[in-house]
Amino acid sequence: MPECLVFRVPTRHPADVSGLDALIASGAVAAAEIVAVFGKTEGNGCVNDFTRPLAVMALEAALAAHLGVPPATVGARVALVMSGGTEGGLSPHLLVLARREGPAGAGRALAVGTAFTDDFLPEDIGRMAQVRATAAAVRRAMAAAGLEDAADVHFVQVKCPLLTSARIQEAAARGERVATHDTYASMGLSRGASALGIGLALGEIPADALDDSVIGTRTDLHSGRASASAGIELMRNEIIVLGNAPGWTGPLRIAHRVMRDGIDLSAIQGTLADLGLPTGGQLPPEAAERVVALLAKAEPSGDGLIRGRRHIMNDDSDINATRHARALVGGVAAAAIGRTDLFVSGGAEHQGPDGGGPVAVIATVEG
Repeated sequence: MPECLVFRVPTRHPADVSGLDALIASGAVAAAEIVAVFGKTEGNGCVNDFTRPLAVMALEAALAAHLGVPPATVGARVALVMSGGTEGGLSPHLLVLARREGPAGAGRALAVGTAFTDDFLPEDIGRMAQVRATAAAVRRAMAAAGLEDAADVHFVQVKCPLLTSARIQEAAARGERVATHDTYASMGLSRGASALGIGLALGEIPADALDDSVIGTRTDLHSGRASASAGIELMRNEIIVLGNAPGWTGPLRIAHRVMRDGIDLSAIQGTLADLGLPTGGQLPPEAAERVVALLAKAEPSGDGLIRGRRHIMNDDSDINATRHARALVGGVAAAAIGRTDLFVSGGAEHQGPDGGGPVAVIATVEG
């Protein structure tokens, strides 16, 4: 029976793969078993965050050396999702996900499935072509994980592309118009289209509610299990589906809730309770170590308020709003878990309600 393994690896800088090398050298996991790597890098998380492609290049080179294949071929078999921005106290790290055959188990266990879209044209980004392609890829990833019931899916991570000046000009040279000429805004449109595709695949959003005009505007249309991170390093969507599936074995389980805003501690505590972890305050060290990963989205509310009180995240011209939001949610999550190596990603367009976002926890379940 398949088993999903998850390893948390600290990094000293964006190109640091020494922890991954040591993990493979120890025999804890074989390079051929690795299906995905999530990474938090210490860049700005914006268009010009080159820590993301730097980390991808380093990971491709490291995995290629272990697999005995050219680095350019690694991306065809391993989903590499780098999320820039570790503001506040967040700690840069990698989450290495692997699949191996294990002993038979009863019930459901953590399952992982991956899929990739074809490369998008620049004019597809932030539009229905991206929504539809993402939905189809999510369904393929679910099938790969044996997740036949969408209710068993708890988190879907997508790495998606963005527009650059060069990509915009390339489309114009072919007589095509892109969704926006603002490269930063293109990140939000790409994340939003990806999230709507996830919601479509999971049955959270009806198909007849979707067209180009709702992307980035209809905040009432959202998925409670979508997480999308945009980057310059690719032109396709890479999809990782996580859930609890029958036919899988191992001690890991995943649960999720939806944070209604950036200080919704109760959503995090509810997720922990779903996994049998204590919720009477910050997790004690022994319980915190049972938490293999916390995955969350962070987004400043559009109305500039948190529970009726004004925030300035959207008005700060020196620090991008998503950077504020990552620091805020990261602090709340770290206070709950008692650790700072948490995967908190900014930009939650259509990923949970306005100002909120999904949070998922992977943990070892006792017994």
